[in-house]
Amino acid sequence: MKKIMVLFVVFIILAGYVFAQNSQQANYIVKTVTGRVQREAGNSRVDVKAGDILSPLTVVYTGIGASLVLSQGEATFTIPANRNGKVSELAAAGAGVRLTESVARVETGVTARTGGQISTASARASDAAADDDIAEE
Repeated sequence: MKKIMVLFVVFIILAGYVFAQNSQQANYIVKTVTGRVQREAGNSRVDVKAGDILSPLTVVYTGIGASLVLSQGEATFTIPANRNGKVSELAAAGAGVRLTESVARVETGVTARTGGQISTASARASDAAADDDIAEE
């Protein structure tokens, strides 16, 4: 019974150590701040400065024209202007695919039934008005 109890205590200590290491790595380090960026601290807001350490659950607010660059290990995240929310959610939202070059326009050579023109309601109304002979008095 003593062996089981000792093993259980050792397991709990190791689990706590591993959890502490993982939670330390999960923090975000503020690299640069442009404009007005604030975070919640209790019931008030505090300005964020370069070098601050933010937990994933910290709520940040970026103002108009502001941006926040964070790093977590080797990864770097940019939170753009006018975004509010938890750091982890905003960093994950900004981690999507970004196009850095414009997409070239490609001609496929295929024409539609309308001869390359798209028929819309306003186009059909204009065509109908042009076809009608309206007698002016």
